[in-house]
Amino acid sequence: MRKVRNVISIRRYKVSVNKNKIRWIKRFKVWHKWPAIVMSFLALLFAASGIVMNHRTVFASINVSRKLLPADYTYRNWNLDAIKGSLFLSEDSVFIYGKGGVYHSNEDFDTFSAFNEGFEKGIDNRSVVAMQYTPRAGLVAGTLNGIFRYDNPTGWNKVNLPVKNQRITDVALKGDTLLVLTRDLLLTSTDLKYFDTHQLPAPSTYKKETTWFKFLWNLHSGELFGLAGKLFVDLLGILVIILSITGLIHFFYPKFIKKEKRKSTKYRSVKATNLRWHNVLGYLGVVFVLSNALTGMFLRPPLLIAIANAKIGIIPYTHLDNINPWHDKLRKLTWNTKMQRYVFSTSEGFYLADELLNYMAAPKVAQPPVSVMGCNALQQVDEDEYLVGSFSGLFSWKLSTGAIYNLGAGEPWHNQAKTGRPISDHMVSGLLYQDNANIWYSDYNRGVVPVSGNRPFLAMPTLVEDTPMSLWNVCLEIHTGRIFEWLLGPFYILYVPLSGLSMLVVLVSGFFLWYWIHRGKPKRKT
Repeated sequence: MRKVRNVISIRRYKVSVNKNKIRWIKRFKVWHKWPAIVMSFLALLFAASGIVMNHRTVFASINVSRKLLPADYTYRNWNLDAIKGSLFLSEDSVFIYGKGGVYHSNEDFDTFSAFNEGFEKGIDNRSVVAMQYTPRAGLVAGTLNGIFRYDNPTGWNKVNLPVKNQRITDVALKGDTLLVLTRDLLLTSTDLKYFDTHQLPAPSTYKKETTWFKFLWNLHSGELFGLAGKLFVDLLGILVIILSITGLIHFFYPKFIKKEKRKSTKYRSVKATNLRWHNVLGYLGVVFVLSNALTGMFLRPPLLIAIANAKIGIIPYTHLDNINPWHDKLRKLTWNTKMQRYVFSTSEGFYLADELLNYMAAPKVAQPPVSVMGCNALQQVDEDEYLVGSFSGLFSWKLSTGAIYNLGAGEPWHNQAKTGRPISDHMVSGLLYQDNANIWYSDYNRGVVPVSGNRPFLAMPTLVEDTPMSLWNVCLEIHTGRIFEWLLGPFYILYVPLSGLSMLVVLVSGFFLWYWIHRGKPKRKT
């Protein structure tokens, strides 16, 4: 009797387990089916745009007309990062530069013409971040792809630099010496023929660590593991595209067969083969796609706020593990003649360096806030006063005392712990400086705004309005969800985290459906 009771108990337990399993299978089928129909289309956008973003130089020559994009992407009053800065040389020579390249005007702003002859095809290839002029070097432009010098009659010609990473972040002057800043190194030259390369020294407070934001960015793109990592993430993108297409086929194909009244073995075989590939690729890539989706969720607000200032130790032998303590950290610089010091803006804050570059140290005063996206403007306006601009706003900074004035809010700024949006209402993307009486800043949303004086800036010509957008930037807008702002309004900020959460639900439910239903099932003979 005891054996009989044990057998009955086991059977009841199995029945109970099976009932629970069946209930979960039904839930997972719902969770996998309906969110996946929407997510398949969004996943296609994420995957395709991510692959393009991973290979910027490959797609640099491809432009997209702004007429094909939502109205929010139409240039108005030089907004959307149309201009980064200006170079006033004389009454007849004023250069304005930015994402659209270089433009020539005069001091009265009554003439205007493009000045891009010589740059390669593609908006990305003429995106200029800084310009300078010296009698020996001539007119110089720093771009995403290196340093260019203007020579008549050929126009802009690329200068060979003795460094691997030639993405320029700033170009400044120290007397008649050009200071060329990349994301890693400082190069100095007087004639652009011979360069001295300087790896900046580590500050005494240096720790071999990086921000969580940069770590997750590199992990999400695969760059953390070099080219092999980027190609692996590209492969994940292709995998997501295939999963999306096969999933849509699995959903719509039976309806197509029913409509066409085709129930032959051939069409059943197509459905079975499609499902088999969907399942196999799904369970092989589920962990990697899950990880990629999760890291992407933390690269956009609101989850970005949680990691914006957090640090993590650098993993050995990865892309971030570099003997250069300033690898991928340098953003802006100036030379202060009175103090005989370099002033650097970095992803770690502001630092001062002596003339011989023997030491780097953070100033012993308060520093103005700078967005995690980096410093976009660093302009000396007095012996110890600087204008500092980023997506955190525009600030006047007294380097000697640490006094900081928020020019956007019109009030002194005090260092206080702040939660909420990591950007300001005054998103500074550039600065146009003629003299202290004629200063304008470029607001990403509103365009050119005066800082001092009442003199109006040049009205944006049609030539600029018709400037296309690079494919890379279009993909960035798609990948971050900003391209849907016209539809979602301020709620577009939730596009990435909610899409990521939906992706997690679809992937996890799909994995368990495969594990409980299809794992080990013999292939159907056709």
